[in-house]
Amino acid sequence: MAYVLILFPLLFAIVAAIWPSDRSRPWLVTTGAAGQAIAVLFAFQEKRIVGLGGWLVLDSAGKLVLGLTSTIFLVCALYAPTYLRQRSERPNAVFCACLLAFDAMLVVIAEAHHLGLMWVALEAATLCAAPLIYFNRNQRSLEATWKYLIIGSVGIALALLGSLFLAYSELQANLEPSLLFEDLLVQAPHLSKPWLHAAFVILFIGYGTKMGLAPMHTWKPDAYGEAPGIVGTMLAGGVTNCAFLAIVRFFGICHAAGDDQFARGLMMFMGLLSMAVAGTFIVGQRDYKRMLAYSSVEHMGILVVGISLGGVGVFGSLLHMINNGLTKAVLFLSAANIHRAFASKRVEDVSGALRRVPISGALFLCGFFAVTGSPPFGPFVSEFTIVRAAFASGRYGVAAIFLALLALVFVGMGSAVVGIVQGVPSARAEATPFRDEVGTVAPILFALALVLLLGLYLPAPLERLLVEVSTSLGGGAP
Repeated sequence: MAYVLILFPLLFAIVAAIWPSDRSRPWLVTTGAAGQAIAVLFAFQEKRIVGLGGWLVLDSAGKLVLGLTSTIFLVCALYAPTYLRQRSERPNAVFCACLLAFDAMLVVIAEAHHLGLMWVALEAATLCAAPLIYFNRNQRSLEATWKYLIIGSVGIALALLGSLFLAYSELQANLEPSLLFEDLLVQAPHLSKPWLHAAFVILFIGYGTKMGLAPMHTWKPDAYGEAPGIVGTMLAGGVTNCAFLAIVRFFGICHAAGDDQFARGLMMFMGLLSMAVAGTFIVGQRDYKRMLAYSSVEHMGILVVGISLGGVGVFGSLLHMINNGLTKAVLFLSAANIHRAFASKRVEDVSGALRRVPISGALFLCGFFAVTGSPPFGPFVSEFTIVRAAFASGRYGVAAIFLALLALVFVGMGSAVVGIVQGVPSARAEATPFRDEVGTVAPILFALALVLLLGLYLPAPLERLLVEVSTSLGGGAP
């Protein structure tokens, strides 16, 4: 099963690359995503799936990320046929093939239990994403693609250096060198502390670049702003969460070594810095797709702040990973619909979305309330859990800063979103051919329904999985 989950989308990627018809090819993406979702459901019935001599292991943390990325990919795959039909002026062979291969690499990252394999898979995912960002084939998308590749290459180079430092911490302690996470967890109490500290700092910066934590976030506004909505969704809900999984695994090694306080301090600082930088740039932002990119920077900060607080904060962070990923699907895809309806990403050019594209406008508004932590949506529950952890640990200053930054983002995004959805559409906007269709709104409604469900009810199997991963990281149950 470990191999099936990877080979299934890869096989469909190969078929998509040689498929002769642009018109029917997008349905291969939908079929591949549906088949993968079924395979994931079967995989979840197994306690633990192992392959490649222990290099591939689907454990509880991997299941969380795999379930999330597979769901987001399914939403995007349901959206893809109608979107690519509307973009019939562009050939889609490379787009469909790379999208499926990109998903396969995310599966490898979720299963990878070897530092080298995880590193290779994340770099392969980066390379698969580059043609997707360049889909519009203009000067701005080319610039965004190169910025994504160059900054991502710096991050992945640092991640490789950190992996070598982690291996050297074993040699310094006269231990049998191994890059398997199971071996590292067993040997963690005996690792050389100076080299372990150095390894975590470099790994955190390297994989934090892939997450988009400030100040390594500079690729995000361009990549998210110029990429199609499907690609923005997969980057915000796929790559960033897989990079977060890598950081969580390295934090687990520090925790097993009894040295997690060092890691928590760094994560707290970087998390709050990311939230502050995001809030600063969101206020007054006039490009609503770039605004969503800065929102992603904010929420990556929230994730690492939750881990750094410990206790129920770890549970809240893991839950927020799921809530944020699904909410980003709502926002990026509805923003893509608004973009095509108004032929502009500028806030001043867009007004009356609720009249021009009523369903997409309403979904964008709901996505805004969800992503800013408003009840009854899922992010409210996970953010409240993180705040509760801050108060429970006596970190009232952290809680105050956290809440103030959430309020700043709410005001900054709210001023733009209200202007977009309210008012009267311009004559130029009314003349564009785009209209809401079942294929472009039903997948978003599905994602929004999941976000609402997680705000009202947490399914017992998901809660058990979250508690299991939280406990392994020194956290607790809510």
